[in-house]
Amino acid sequence: MRRTRILTAVLALAAGLLAGAPPALGADAAKDVSITADTYTWKNARIDGGGFVPGIVFNRKERNLAYARTDIGGAYRWQQSSKTWTPLMDSVGWDDWGHTGVVSLASDSVDPDRVYAAVGTYTNSWDPGNGAVLRSADRGASWQKADLPFKLGGNMPGRGMGERLAVDPNRNSVLYLGAPSGKGLWRSTDSGTSWSQVANFPNVGNYVQDPSDTSGYASDNQGIVWVTFDESTGTAGTATRTIYVGVADKDNAVYRSTDAGATWSRVAGQPTGYLAHKGVLDAANGYLYLAYSDKGGPYDGGKGRLWRYATGTGTWTDISPVAEADTYYGFSGLTVDRQRPGTVMATAYSSWWPDTQLFRSTDSGGTWTKAWDYTSYPDRANRYTMDVSSSPWLTWGANPSPPEQTPKLGWMTEALEIDPFDSNRMMYGTGATIYGTEDLTKWDGGGRFTVRPMVQGLEETAVNDLASPPSGAPLLSALGDVGGFRHTDLAKVPSMMFTQPNFTTTTSLDFAETNPNTFVRVGDLDSGPHIAFSTDNGANWFAGTDPSGVSGGGTVAAAADGGRFVWSPAGAGVQYTTGFGTSWQASSGIPAGAVVESDRVDPKVFYGFKSGQFYVSSDGGATFTASSASGLPSGDSVRFKALPGTKGEVWLAGGATDGAYGLWHSTDAGATFTRLSGVGQADTIGFGKAAPGASYQTLYTSAKIGGVRGIFRSTDKGATWTRINDDAHQWGWTGAAITGDPRVYGRVYVSTNGRGVVYGDTSDAGGGTDPTPAPTGTCTVTYRITNQWSDGFQADVQLSNTGSSAWDGWSLGWSFADGQRITQLWNAEYTQSGSAVTARNVSWNGGVAAGSSVSFGFTGSWSGTNARPASFKLGEQSCTVV
Repeated sequence: MRRTRILTAVLALAAGLLAGAPPALGADAAKDVSITADTYTWKNARIDGGGFVPGIVFNRKERNLAYARTDIGGAYRWQQSSKTWTPLMDSVGWDDWGHTGVVSLASDSVDPDRVYAAVGTYTNSWDPGNGAVLRSADRGASWQKADLPFKLGGNMPGRGMGERLAVDPNRNSVLYLGAPSGKGLWRSTDSGTSWSQVANFPNVGNYVQDPSDTSGYASDNQGIVWVTFDESTGTAGTATRTIYVGVADKDNAVYRSTDAGATWSRVAGQPTGYLAHKGVLDAANGYLYLAYSDKGGPYDGGKGRLWRYATGTGTWTDISPVAEADTYYGFSGLTVDRQRPGTVMATAYSSWWPDTQLFRSTDSGGTWTKAWDYTSYPDRANRYTMDVSSSPWLTWGANPSPPEQTPKLGWMTEALEIDPFDSNRMMYGTGATIYGTEDLTKWDGGGRFTVRPMVQGLEETAVNDLASPPSGAPLLSALGDVGGFRHTDLAKVPSMMFTQPNFTTTTSLDFAETNPNTFVRVGDLDSGPHIAFSTDNGANWFAGTDPSGVSGGGTVAAAADGGRFVWSPAGAGVQYTTGFGTSWQASSGIPAGAVVESDRVDPKVFYGFKSGQFYVSSDGGATFTASSASGLPSGDSVRFKALPGTKGEVWLAGGATDGAYGLWHSTDAGATFTRLSGVGQADTIGFGKAAPGASYQTLYTSAKIGGVRGIFRSTDKGATWTRINDDAHQWGWTGAAITGDPRVYGRVYVSTNGRGVVYGDTSDAGGGTDPTPAPTGTCTVTYRITNQWSDGFQADVQLSNTGSSAWDGWSLGWSFADGQRITQLWNAEYTQSGSAVTARNVSWNGGVAAGSSVSFGFTGSWSGTNARPASFKLGEQSCTVV
């Protein structure tokens, strides 16, 4: 995991595209386009994780109700039946993209249906909007928003401290929120509907990571960092009297109120010189545990301590598991076992090498054991075994020398929680995944507990580029922090990210259109080459050689036949090469930093764009000539592509709200461009298989058309557009890349800035996956409602093949009698029109042998009653209902 999570897409556009809310589309633009709508099924190309998880929250009242927050990719709810995570913030739209950063979560222990999220990505100018507190009465299925008069920083330094948002466990209409940037402590008394500052709270914090940082990122005051209630000091319906608050101030880190927030004072006798990352109270024993570090995290921290505060006597005890001189890390992850008072655990969150460390005590911190220790250096003895078979890329393809191991136990381990209902289950967040165990208490008996990824459904990669070649793997991706993946099956986690070399972030990739086994990718790496090639469709890679001065990936283009490449790296001017980059020559006539692409037919033609100027090369990238085309966007927030199969046809999208902004088309290799009058704003452009009966490839774009922001498709060369996403599926910012699938009509791959690679299939005839063959023989369906709450429910469906012949694909249909609507479905694809639902197999569960079964599950909404469907049909035949 790279030690910065300031993602390229956000930074590159912070001053332009994302600098403000786009204006409404003018009437003249709107009237020139016809907009229709289509129903799409949206899923993730599975990676499982891929980013930092700074917070995990279990509900204290209801078993198996848990949430996770990410720094840029929204929040998730745990689904116990499938042991997967359900995304909760896909409805966040383009204008509010910053609300995909979640700085804190709170689950109501009085009313488990209620959950709250404090959202906002940056407190400096990179995020133009203020923060907000989102509230939900249906476990995150839908949200209401309370805007705040200040910014929040889900991706700022210190984001692993917390939780900054807390619900009073006795009077749940009362909430507190700790703010950054000197904004103090805030309170709501109406269940998060409105907020006001706690005027008499005495300390707004003073710690900043780097006061000299002029960007405001590392120089922001990290503020109020956690709120903890002592539930034993209140009764149901009355406000809890004792509240502890953590402040980013090394000399005054912990404050307390004993009168329900009326007055506040610094807790006497507290340690100084450190920041209190967490404050967790074990009310059964009357202890407040605190994890301290000398830095705010999540990357830094060189010293730390653990302390215990006796709430009854006011006694402070240093319970650190190692001497201060022996720490080279800070403590942050902190949890207690609610079933076994006195059991406490903590993490060495900033121990990057050789590994993170977990500490466990069963006597309130009197004595400790470690998850691993040295036998005879560099050899280690582990109390655990690692099983990453579900996410094998977590080994990073590494072969380290002892004492380092692969896969690592983790890094940036600031989230750590023991299930309050199950002493054997623990989850913790890392910089790349959520790990967990279900046999934790083996630790205490000398046995080995098993650590596995518990992250399926949680997708948190930032996508920089996408490629869907006409043959081979359907999708290759360029990602932040984890490099990128080759998907041969969208429903399966790839075995490994791109390696040899393994870029920390891949910034661009391309393939040879007429020889799609040839691929090239470029990216960022702390040391080593910044370019790699593949001759087997991205299955294996080898490093190229950098020209002098290269400091980062930039953009790259492959000739149509794969015989040459043009590269525009960071730190150097545009370069070209024949062969696989053993030597490079400087291109002339094109400025450094230009975006480069290739013609998809003529192997000698390449294109470039920089600061409003389009460039063309007809000699393989050796020389470029500026086009006379005018009226293009003046900035550099532009993506363009050449159309496969047609020489010289180029589509260009981009711009900014203070200038030209839209979609342009050229049929003469960029000599002239025509702007599509009906497209008010556009940020990406991609091509996919032509619609049935159409002769032109399908266009896809993330755009604003007819005054509506969304993902759009055109099957008639841009004359008319269909919005293919909806308000529930927006994913914040989607401006980095888009591509259709050249082999499947209607399938589109969409980049997100923190929700991974999203792909959609159309419900239009001829779209999506290949038609499912009709099964034969008898069938039985078992339909079970496994959980139900106000306005929502969860159900499992088992379809059994009771005939004598195997099925090679299946399609199950039913109707809801009471207006139920499916909100999320797993282990199958589905469409719903009115009350009618059709669920189809996915790629890996279409085969069902005679006598075997297949299962899928879903969550849905309901009102009034929630009757089970009366009948089910497998294709055209009725199934027996159990």
